[in-house]
Formats: sequence, C-alpha cells, structure tokens
Amino acid sequence: MQQLELWDIYDENKQKTGRLMKRNDWNMKPGDYHLSVLGIVTDLHGNYLITKRKADKQWAPGSWEVSGGGVKAGETSLDAVKREVAEETGLDTENAMISFLTSYKSENTQEKNNYIVDIYHLIMNFSVADVHAQESETDGFDICDFDKIKELGEAGKFLHYKRLLPAFAAIAHGM
Repeated sequence: MQQLELWDIYDENKQKTGRLMKRNDWNMKPGDYHLSVLGIVTDLHGNYLITKRKADKQWAPGSWEVSGGGVKAGETSLDAVKREVAEETGLDTENAMISFLTSYKSENTQEKNNYIVDIYHLIMNFSVADVHAQESETDGFDICDFDKIKELGEAGKFLHYKRLLPAFAAIAHGM
C-alpha cells in the first residue's frame, strides 16, 4: 500500500503556514502555495541531462524535462532537489556542486493549484553508464547541449522551457 505523501502549505513569501495538504490535492485557497523544485543537471563538460516523460503520463506525456517534483512536508527545497534528481536519474547527488538559481511563482485560481518553484543547478561527474532513469516515470534520457533543449523548447516539447530560460542563462554566464 502506497503511503500518503503530505506537502507543506506556504504563503506568498514562501513561508510555511503550519498547514499541510495531500499530494496533488488541488483545493488551495487564494494565497496558499505548495513548493516544488527543478534540478538542472550538467556534467563536467557543461552538457545537460534531460529525461523524457512516459507516453502514458496524464500530464504532458512524451515531453522532455529536467528532474523535479514536490517538496514533502518537513523537507527543504535543497533536500527535495537532491532526492528528486537521485530518484529520477539514479545519480548519487551527495558530491554534486549545487547552486540555487531562481524561483518563480504560478497562480492558477481556477484549478486551485498555486505553486512556487525553486530551480537549482547541479554539476556532477557522471557518464551515460551512471544514469539509470526511473522506468516508471520516464521513457529514457539524453545528455545534450543547450541547442537541443532550445530546439525542443521552441517546438513545445520541453516542459517549463520559457520559465527555465533565466536559469539556463545564469548557467551559461557562470552564475
């Protein structure tokens, strides 16, 4: 039996409210947010690790993306990005050089799904042989340069592409 996953509810300033919600229970009040993370993983040569969502996913099937997900109750966003990258790619994140890049906020009052996303950059020493993409979530992975991500993004095949552009720009400029 799968254990119930709980998320903290945050205010607009990314402060915990002390209340919890069930994972994916989209019944948020105005001013309430859940916290998610995205981890842009690069190897020591500056190539990006991206994964392809399974074709049977309910949301955005077959799209390419960087690893990420929801921050569990009591977890920090840094711990969450380490966990999500490890779960989705099979990579050991303990020796990664990790830097916080930026956050963005999304309000969707019609769907009652407001969220804040923290974006991190993880630089890791890995090769194709080290990557073990999570089969239940992905239809594979690629290690590529930014031109491929840009091509996928402009074709509408890369999740969060426009929201990730400032983070990709920060990486390109060595921030």
